Amino acid sequence: MSAATHRAPDTGDAAAARLELSGVRAGYGDFQALFGVDLHVAPGEAVGVVGPNGAGKTTLLRVISGLLRPTAGTLRYGGQDLTAVPAHALPSLGIAHVPENRRLFPHLTVEENLKVGAFAPSARARFAERREHVFALFPRLAERRRQPAGTLSGGEQQMCAIGRALMSGPRILLLDEPSAGLAPIVVQQVFALVRRIREEGLTVLIVEQNVAQVLRVVDRAYVLETGRVVAAGRAADLAADPAIRRSYLGMH
Repeated sequence: MSAATHRAPDTGDAAAARLELSGVRAGYGDFQALFGVDLHVAPGEAVGVVGPNGAGKTTLLRVISGLLRPTAGTLRYGGQDLTAVPAHALPSLGIAHVPENRRLFPHLTVEENLKVGAFAPSARARFAERREHVFALFPRLAERRRQPAGTLSGGEQQMCAIGRALMSGPRILLLDEPSAGLAPIVVQQVFALVRRIREEGLTVLIVEQNVAQVLRVVDRAYVLETGRVVAAGRAADLAADPAIRRSYLGMH
């Protein structure tokens, strides 16, 4: 699962990639999942959102990617109000979402799944270039390009899901629980690839339960509990915080 040194063909205008959430509330019917969340991600940053199951982490990414509308608050990306932008239009704005559990098309080949990621007209024109970039990042996918995605291992499926997101040429990548269901050695490899991706200049927002791992690859992090941000700061500071170590890292 090695990653070759290879620059992304393009990552868009990074200066326009600032994401800002202010007072965001969201939920499902009568169930309130987010309560006044404030969060920002600067261009070129890697930011984590950590917390236990049920904290609202996946809901937060669903709101950012337009799959769930907030009931209150503001959501801006590059200065543009996102609350009325349909989900299918967000890849064209430079936002790509790697959902929890990968959500690949299992009967389509690896290459066909990558084509799905390049569905926008602007992305179709650069399909071959971006496909080669993805294959340089993930040589295993190149070897399995004609293999149905459903027959890949869990780690390979995660590679394919990240590769599919990169096919749109995003400026910001939203990663939802990339380590979920993977063996510990594969988890280490996935986070190494996240580090490689952000070294290329891509802005990354990553939601994770694996607090120890994610704090090693992000610049800053937010701690989410029952839909509220209860702590935020530089990753190194959070990792050294006694309360965080006790509650999330199992250390005293």
